[in-house]
Amino acid sequence: MSAQMLMQPKQQPPVPFVDLAAQYRTIAAEINQATSKVIEDTDFILGREVNLFEEEFAAFCEAGYAVGVDSGTSALELALRAYDIGPGDEVITAANTFIATALAISHAGAKPVLVDVDPLTHTIDVAGIARAITQHTKAILPVHLYGHPAHMAPIRQLGAKSGIIVIEDACQAHGARYEGKRAGSLGDAAAFSFYPGKNLGAYGDGGMVVTHDREVAERLRMLRNYGQKEKYHHLFRGYNRRLDTLQAAILRVKLKYLERWNAARRFNAKLYHDFLEGTGVVTPAETPGVESVWHLYVVLSEHRDTLRERLVSRGIGASIHYPIPIHLQPAYKDLGYKQGDFPVTEGLASRILSLPMFAELTSEQVQFIAETIREFMSADANRQPSSKVLSQAR
Repeated sequence: MSAQMLMQPKQQPPVPFVDLAAQYRTIAAEINQATSKVIEDTDFILGREVNLFEEEFAAFCEAGYAVGVDSGTSALELALRAYDIGPGDEVITAANTFIATALAISHAGAKPVLVDVDPLTHTIDVAGIARAITQHTKAILPVHLYGHPAHMAPIRQLGAKSGIIVIEDACQAHGARYEGKRAGSLGDAAAFSFYPGKNLGAYGDGGMVVTHDREVAERLRMLRNYGQKEKYHHLFRGYNRRLDTLQAAILRVKLKYLERWNAARRFNAKLYHDFLEGTGVVTPAETPGVESVWHLYVVLSEHRDTLRERLVSRGIGASIHYPIPIHLQPAYKDLGYKQGDFPVTEGLASRILSLPMFAELTSEQVQFIAETIREFMSADANRQPSSKVLSQAR
């Protein structure tokens, strides 16, 4: 056997970023039975499964009410509209988030006001919120990014002090906890997404708004369904934003497994922490009093782009959430922000790398990913984490 053959790396099966097929195989019989029942009953629009899922998800979130809608973006927008937030109002949110957070504010007619994020958790900076509040501020929309809740206690205090509504963007945080309480029960209302890749994902789009307020929940039910409380009686101009009964049936099945899947994600996050120690990448943090559900496992590297290329070349699905901050997107040029306005967010955008994370990820796959990173980082003696990256991790 030649020396060249001996040096060839061991071939490993591809590791997808998310493996929805693996999840489906574990619950296929239940999913098929649930969807078949809906089809047989021809109960497609706001059917029985929607009502049952709303009750079960509200209980899961430790909230009083839940209203199913057609997407996480709709959940955010309708939550704002349910509190009469619209033209002339400002809504404070994080600069480091998916653009849907800002789009929901815009579609409600309000103005997004962006705030930089904490370098440790990547969630909204509380001191920045306090500085951003004006007489036009109507709501604060903290984002529980990557499955890690924002620092909600002082955010709630700011809201209460200023008479400002707090709506959680919990689209990545199904089942997360902050100071013992579920994401979704921490503000006046919360929005969830059931996009397929989420911890609790549908087989299409879907979303949910949860709240403690019965009147807000009732308004949401009308907003999603043409503004009607009963058929053909339209109290205001609503929308067609309803959660499909088929998706609700699927989500009811999956909700039973969510705690188990989240526990598996936490286990895999711990494996990543251990295997990546000493590699030169900065691993994500979990602050005291928080139980993240690790929707994403995001590391920092000064060599992010070339590291991602190496991972992809080995069949490892690696992604970037999010490479271009909202304030630098052409869609939000009119907000007047410029390069340098949010230095932490901008610094993260060039260094963040999301590694595969899902409940069915095996220890062998995590180890293979970590070994690939270690090999890449040690190939050049000069590849060391910069003081700038390390300072962000402290």
